[in-house]
Amino acid sequence: MHRRTSRRTALVLSAAALAAVPVLTACGNEAHPGAAAVVGGQRITVSQLDARVTEVRDAQQAATQDQAQYKQAVQASGPLARNTLNAMVRTRVLHRAATDAGVTVTRAETQSMRSAYEKRAGGAEQLETAFLQQYGIPPQRLTEAMRTEVEAGKLMEAIGADPQTSAGKAAFAKALVNASKELNVTLNPRYGTWDARLNSRTDAKTPWLNQVTKQPAAQTA
Repeated sequence: MHRRTSRRTALVLSAAALAAVPVLTACGNEAHPGAAAVVGGQRITVSQLDARVTEVRDAQQAATQDQAQYKQAVQASGPLARNTLNAMVRTRVLHRAATDAGVTVTRAETQSMRSAYEKRAGGAEQLETAFLQQYGIPPQRLTEAMRTEVEAGKLMEAIGADPQTSAGKAAFAKALVNASKELNVTLNPRYGTWDARLNSRTDAKTPWLNQVTKQPAAQTA
């Protein structure tokens, strides 16, 4: 049971290797000003993304004893704003796929999952530390992550996908891809683009950025 749920978590929260990158201000996406992403017509605002990044950074700083350890935690956590946005979008995509499959999640199921994880981790504090380090999930978002974990597991059961098999993994991935296409996900260009086939954010190629930031060549007399 532990190995199966761990693999489900890896599928859902695979954007967890997070790291330091400054939160970017909104640009582009004229139809949805201030949006970092639009999922099913609903915005994830730059302010919301900024707040999520701050939660992670605050939790990392609180969990470290000195500035050197904090810097190590930052370096180990990947491009934070982009990966956090990726995780936020994928959570919504998963929810759509689960809804399409008739899946619902109760508070009792979420709490049961959290209790099971706490028992395996050796306590609530140990679980919080593990999820912060491994997935970049701060303590205040842990229950939400547990709900996502339950939802993923119930979706697999609903579509008959066995996470231990290649066919099961493919069926789960297909359900997410279909949901991603339904939601017509778009990202603010500063955060990359959304590839529905991969159900993931990808970095956009911006050759103009190098031109804008490049220092002008010295002029000769």
